[in-house]
Order: sequence, then structure tokens, then C-alpha cells
Amino acid sequence: MPDFTHLHVHTQYSILDGAAKISSLIAKVKETGMDSIAITDHGNMFGVLKFMKEARQHKVKPIIGCEVYVAKESRFDKNGTPDRSGYHLILLAKNLQGYKNLTKLVSLGYLDGYYYTPRIDKEILALYSEGIIASTACLGGELPQTIMNNDEAQVDAVVKNFIDIFGDDFYLELQDHGHEEQKKVNQRLLELAKKFNRKVIATNDVHFVDKDDFDAHRILICLNTGKDLDDVSGMHYTGNEYLKTPNEMAELFKDVPEALANTREIVDKIEDYEITTKNILLPHFPLPDGFETEDDYLRFLTYEGAKEMYPDLNDEVTKRLDFELSVIKEMGFPGYFLIVQDFIAKAREMGVVVGPGRGSAAGSAVAYCTGITNIDPIKYNLLFERFLNPERISMPDIDIDFDDEGREAVLNYVVGKYGSNRVAQIVTFGTMAAKLAIRDVARVLKLPLAEADRIAKLVPERPGITLKQAFIEVKELADIKLNGDELSRKTLSFAQTLEGSARHTGTHACGVIIGPDDLINHVPLSIAKDSPLNVTQYEGKLVESVGMLKMDFLGLKTLSIIKDALRNIEEGKGMIIDINKIPLEDTKTFELYQRGDTIGTFQFESEGMRTYLKDLKPTTIEDLIAMNALYRPGPMSYIPVYIQRKHGKEVVEYPHPWLEEILKPTHGIMVYQEQIMQAAQIMGGFTLGGADLLRRAMGKKQMDVMEKQKVVFVKGAEDKGVDTETATEVFKMMARFAEYGFNRSHSAAYSIIAYQTAYLKAHYPAEYMAAVLTHNLSDIKKITFFIDECKRQGIAVAGPDVNESKLRFIVNKNNEIRFGMAAIKGVGEAAVIALIEERKQNGPFNDIVDFATRVNLRAVNKRSFEALAMAGAFDCFNSSHRAQFFY
Repeated sequence: MPDFTHLHVHTQYSILDGAAKISSLIAKVKETGMDSIAITDHGNMFGVLKFMKEARQHKVKPIIGCEVYVAKESRFDKNGTPDRSGYHLILLAKNLQGYKNLTKLVSLGYLDGYYYTPRIDKEILALYSEGIIASTACLGGELPQTIMNNDEAQVDAVVKNFIDIFGDDFYLELQDHGHEEQKKVNQRLLELAKKFNRKVIATNDVHFVDKDDFDAHRILICLNTGKDLDDVSGMHYTGNEYLKTPNEMAELFKDVPEALANTREIVDKIEDYEITTKNILLPHFPLPDGFETEDDYLRFLTYEGAKEMYPDLNDEVTKRLDFELSVIKEMGFPGYFLIVQDFIAKAREMGVVVGPGRGSAAGSAVAYCTGITNIDPIKYNLLFERFLNPERISMPDIDIDFDDEGREAVLNYVVGKYGSNRVAQIVTFGTMAAKLAIRDVARVLKLPLAEADRIAKLVPERPGITLKQAFIEVKELADIKLNGDELSRKTLSFAQTLEGSARHTGTHACGVIIGPDDLINHVPLSIAKDSPLNVTQYEGKLVESVGMLKMDFLGLKTLSIIKDALRNIEEGKGMIIDINKIPLEDTKTFELYQRGDTIGTFQFESEGMRTYLKDLKPTTIEDLIAMNALYRPGPMSYIPVYIQRKHGKEVVEYPHPWLEEILKPTHGIMVYQEQIMQAAQIMGGFTLGGADLLRRAMGKKQMDVMEKQKVVFVKGAEDKGVDTETATEVFKMMARFAEYGFNRSHSAAYSIIAYQTAYLKAHYPAEYMAAVLTHNLSDIKKITFFIDECKRQGIAVAGPDVNESKLRFIVNKNNEIRFGMAAIKGVGEAAVIALIEERKQNGPFNDIVDFATRVNLRAVNKRSFEALAMAGAFDCFNSSHRAQFFY
């Protein structure tokens, strides 16, 4: 078999142009006996990490590259149509320096040169050429284009220019898909190879895996261009752009066998380098005077905070803090904590509402003392090792909830402090899921809409469902694929081929990375229309694998509701309430829970939950934490048992007397992951770090790990005097509960937020419900639902009034909720703001003529007038009422 490697390959990450799934590409490479392959997507490196991981798993040598767009002049020239995409050029990274330079080039294509496509230019190509191999690309390359233009003088100049930049790492690329132009170009390239002593390589500009995938690829192109399948104008694909076998390539280039052999030369030039790392590239946190290390400053802040949080500062607290600080120092994360506490402190200073905690971070006493979280992990028996395990080096994960408006303010602060070049959002990919793939393909194939809809609806409604699974589960769908009419069969076949293809890019709703210096030095960047920040080209978990620090800045609507409710209370009653200092044993609040009167509150408002609350009659925050953890698929079946045991109607049983203390708050039921960890520690002699590893293995059903750990657990229990049978039974019980056990830290933190909303609803129902209505302005169904809830509570909701209403829902002097004008369809925020501003400056409106005379008619236009009138906003005027127009 000829020795050959594909060096010009487009994957599914050549958005709406590449139909080759990375997994399928690698599988075919192995199947056809090749040992290496390159990735060269159009202008981006979106798929590089996934490609490297997949290739290495199958012992295939991955070659990182990109088919870049080179501007004909400067990358900064963005006028007219001639230079929309520039020339094509294949770049391959032969070592780590080459990868870093490729990263910079691809990033600058977006950051500096984006004009329809991400474009670089010769200036930066020369600047970042070290460690990079270049080849002349397809017919869209500069050299092929110059050859086709018959500009002989310029042809030599182009070759010399590339040789000046890349030296012996510049190759001439031969392709043959059946185009006449390619034959002419190939002949000239062979002549130039001799003239300039350059080597030629054979490539196939791969866009799909198998020859049979051509029609599926054409459908993808149609989705991109908006054309129909039978419209072949401008279609430059011939169906030969698939991953050919070495034998097929040898036959195609039998007159130039060295073109295949030279691909091995390039493969051999590629070093075996690593781009992933377990080291975290933390930004430098500026230390105040008097502190030499980040660890010193974190210790200082922790103990300063501890004086307030733990006034007696006993041995239990200091021991816990010292242990956590030592682990944080050993794992190299003091800077991480300092960064987070800094922007959270700034958030509170700016009046942003910050959640008490989220996820396992609430288990850290250091986080509590430094203000990162606002829930006492010692009081609530939360475990630090569930957050940061000293026996498993992993990225700490502190997710922070802010009120919706405040999130942007905090993000702006972070960008201002560290620099926009060090902060970026994270890319996401909108992929063709099963149903969408069917509908997209059906549209291009012109399958009738009703039939396309019927077939798509046969796919089960389940996240992550694939067509392969759907064909197994749904007989009717499988029958259509096998025996349906030709158009329906084709639709399902092509949909299965294209399923999972990237359809578009987006940005992660909350994920942000912060780097130690310019991010372009560490990760490829791109841009997004809806983001003022740069965007990484690596997604989610993958971006962390190259050492990037990912933080989640989450906007939580509930915190915005709390913020508005507190503002309503202050404006209407003159009371300033610190929501973080309300009593957690409030009788009126628990009576609200006991009645199931939780519509509009956080986490506890569903009908099923309200039914359980009436039976449970919670009396402590522990009841809420347990219910929050139990009310989900799996553990939900234990809720009746929990209720019966709480009320003494069922005997509480413990698997072993040693476990009574940790299971007493949940009446003998293992509800939380932390209880599983504590059981392993108490009975099996595990450290909490080791117990966390066991919990993870149980939760993921890693049977091989569990079997090994079972032996350790049983042996540890036996050493403590527990018989083998009992130890084995306890281990089995732990494994069973671990499948659904919930993170107590998260449940506790979110139950606190839930309690805060219930407290506000119990004590200030009108002010709270006005805030709830305000934050559902755009959903008329929810507005109607919550107005009905207000009526049920005996709270009057008055219609809109141009002399009293504001943008949002408010509570007036009569303790009525006044309708917010921003909720009136057709009015618009600008009109409401203009109206309120005029009312502030010159007093209430006397009548509709006075209103029309005084407001800015550009802001409050005819449409706004009509919408206000129909909503009854002018009914406050004695001279005009909308009812008079009905007669």
C-alpha cells in the first residue's frame, strides 16, 4: 500500500461546508491503513482539541493545521467585494512553536482582518511563520489563481515570496477532482517545482468521508447558500472531495508518485508535541503593599473575614481554615480565590445582588470568610473535599450568581481590571440535532412540510437522542427509512449523515476565561456579533484542558426579583432590609411553605412540590434543603418515606449505629453526596478526599473502580470491628444512593435563596409579586398567571395609568400593584421612559390633549398612543375612557 497522508482536510467545523465528522474521519484513516491525518478547517481551529483527542485515542498521528484566508493587500482593508475572502493557504504546525504561531495567525484573522471571512495578510504571515509548514492550497490559493490568470511574471514572484517566508517548509499542492483548471495548474506547479527546487504533495481537499456522502454534503452547502439542491450554479464540488484511500490517491497521481511520498516527509517533520496541560494559567492578582505572596494575602483576608463570621473563632474553625488554606496553597489556587473574592466584593460595592453560593464551592470555609459565598459550611455540615479534593488535582469551579443587570456590570469590572485582551467568552456550537437534521434536509429536498413535520415528531423527545437510537426505539421511523417513499428515505439517510454537524457558532451564556496575559498567546480567539468580548475557539471543558481558567458569571432572574422586591419595600414603606440577615426560623415563612403557597418563589413553586410541602409541613431549613435535593427523578420516590419518618409515622432505621449522626437530619435516608463520603470515612476509614473519588466512581458506575474500592471499604470496616456482611451491605446501599445523591452544598445554597423569596412573599406579598410580574414582562401567559395568583392572595392589580405607572410593576399608596407600562404590547421602553421623564419634570397629565401636547411624539408615536389607549392607560382622565369607544 502506498505511504500517504491526507494533509488538506475539512471537518464538520468548517461550518456548513465540511460534512466530515471527526470520529468518522479517524475511523476511516485506521480502516484504510493510514497512520496520520491533518485538520485544516476554513479559517478556524474550532475542532483542533476534539481532533487531537480522537486521533490519539486511535493511535493516529494528528497534524494541526488550518486553511487560512490571506488578504490580497492588508488585513485591515475592508472595502468592496474583491477581497472578501482573500487567497487560500494551507498552514500546518510542525512543533509547539508552530502551534502557537498558528494560534496567533488564526486569532488575528478574526480580531484584525474579519471581513466576511477571517483574513490574515503577508505581514503577519512572515512575522509568525516559525514552526509552520505551508502549501499552496486549492484553486483558491494565490499561486493557482495567478497561474490561471496567465500572469507569468507574477507567478515567479509569488513562489519566491513564499520561499522567503517558509524556506524548505513551502510545498506545492497538487489536486485533481476532475476540473480542467486543476490539470492546467498542476502542470504548471510541476514546472515550478523543478525551477525552484521545491517539492510537490498530493492532497484531495477532503470535505466528506465517503463518496456516498456527496449528496449529504451538497445539502449542507444548500443550507449555507440558501439554494435548492437542483441549483448547481456556482457549485464547485464534483463529488470527489472525499477521504480517498492511499490506493485511490496513487491511481489518481500515478504519473507523480513522489507527490504521495512527499506527504511522509511532512508527517516526519511534525514533532510529537502536547498542547493540553494540567497546569492552570492563572492571571496575576495585584497584591497590596505589605504582602509578598498570594497565599499570605489570602490567609490575611480569610482570618479578617473569620473574625466577623465566627466571632469566637474556636479550634474547630481555625483547624478547618488552616486545612483549607494549606490545600489551596498546595494546589496552587490562592490567586484564583483572590480574583473571585475581588470581583464579588466589587459587585456588592456596586449594589449587585450576589447569590449565597452555587455548587460545591459553598462547602469552603475560606470562600465563606472571604465573601465568595454566604453560607456557613461548618453550620450546615458541608464538605470542602467535595469542592477541592487534595487527592485529585482538578480545576476549582466557583460559579457565581448575580442579578441579571448586575452580571454585565461585574463582567465590565473584570474586563477593566485585567484588560479586554485577557478576558474572553467561550464559543458554543449549534449542531444539527436529530429533529433539526430531518427538517433541514427535508426543506432542501422539498419534502412536503406536513410530512417532514410528521417524521421529525416521531423522534423521541429526549435530550441527546440520536437518529441511530431513534431507529431502534421507534418502529415506524425505522420502517420509513427502509420502506418509505424515496424522498422520505433519502431525507432520513442524509439527516443521519449530517446529524451533529456544526450549523453555527454562539457564545456560552455565562462562561468566561481570564488569562495571565494576552489570550492570543494561549488559545485561538474569534469574535461574535452579540459579544463585545473576544470569544475562544475552543468550547467548554476543552478550553480548560489547555490551562485556561474558566469562570461562570451567571445571571439569575430570582436575584433580580429579590433586588426589585427590596427596592419596592424601600420605596413604599421606607424600610431597608438586608436579605442576608433575615431570620431563618421565621414562623410566617414556614407557614407559607406548609400551605404550599409558593407560587412565584424559587425552586418550590411546581404543583408537585406544593403538594408534597402540604404533606411535609416543613419546620426547618433542613427540610427545605432535603426537599430540594429529593425532588428530582430518582430520589423522588423517597419523599413519602421522608415525610412519614418526619411525622413519626414510620420508624427511622439506620444502616449502622455509626452512621446515625450523619443520617439523622434526613431521617435515615441517604440524600446527599456528602453523606456517602462521610459514610466511607466513618465506616471504611477513607479520607474525605478518597471518599470523594469513591463517590465519583459510584455516581458514574465505574464498576472496575468500585470493585477495587469495595475491597478497601470492607477491609477498613473490618479493621474497625464491623463484620463483612454488614460492611458489604452498607457499601451496596451507598452505591445505590450514589446514583442520584445530590450535592448538599448546592441544595443548601439554593434553599437559602428559595427561603429568601418565601420570606418576602410571606411578609411583603404586594411588593414581592410586583417584582415577580416585572421580571416576566415579555410573557403574557405568565403575567396572566401571576395576576391570578395576586388576586388569590387578595392583592389588587390595577391597570396601567399614564399618571402613576412606571416602566415596571410597582406598589402604590393603596397597596395595589400598578401595571407596568413596559408590559403593554406595542408601547416600547423608549416611549415609557420619555413619558415618565415628562411627568417627573412637569407633573401629572391633565387630559389626553395635555398628554399629546407635552410628550415627545418621536418617542411616543401613533402606535404607542393606540396601545396605551387600548390598555386603558388613559382611563384616569375623566374626559376620556376607552369604554366610550365601545358604544
